[in-house]
Amino acid sequence: MEAKERKPIITLRDIRKNFFIGTPNELHVLKGINLDVYEGEFVAIVGQSGSGKSTLMNIIGALDRPTSGEYTLDGVDVISAKDSELSGIRNQKIGFVFQTYNLISKTNAIRNVEMPMLYGGVPRKARAERAEELLTLVGMEERMKHLPEELSGGQKQRVAIARAMANDPAIILADEPTGALDSATGRLVMDIFHKLHKEQGKTIVLITHSPELAEETERMITLKDGEIISERKGASS
Repeated sequence: MEAKERKPIITLRDIRKNFFIGTPNELHVLKGINLDVYEGEFVAIVGQSGSGKSTLMNIIGALDRPTSGEYTLDGVDVISAKDSELSGIRNQKIGFVFQTYNLISKTNAIRNVEMPMLYGGVPRKARAERAEELLTLVGMEERMKHLPEELSGGQKQRVAIARAMANDPAIILADEPTGALDSATGRLVMDIFHKLHKEQGKTIVLITHSPELAEETERMITLKDGEIISERKGASS
């Protein structure tokens, strides 16, 4: 299905982000970003270090607010939302996958996956069943009771992907998810994203500095110096 036939789930209009506002060394990190991401689309935002892609990811993920502009996420006006509403958006609408995994070290895999559901008020039995189902989906059914320190990097990232799916979010936001992995393990992780996209219709936004990984998605958006400089179809469009 072509992206234009879908409904936008992310709409950014003239998003700007400045740091050190009003000082002589004021930084203009994002300079008027306009972007639509459509339901069920797999999009890559690619750029070198300093291009603004991490700042953009933080804004898309409701982890930070822009200096100015408009942002609608799955029908919600993110700009005018209160902090408490943003917490709910992050818990229910977005699944985060980070380069550094961000797992809780003293808690086993299944409990890590349950954590977003715990905050979301899901009953214990339902949490456990959902966590087990998701860990099986990412091929971690044999490692459910293992602590993060007992897992390899690729296994930790698979647990992190299962956790991102816990509350069945509208969007998965993956920030350099293969950055700390060797190429073979990174391939396994990318295959999981493709599976979630194709089989479950998940909207996935991949932040990466790797043009090769970006090429695998439906659409590549290239950022440079805080601006979108190009946009083109990827291999899976």
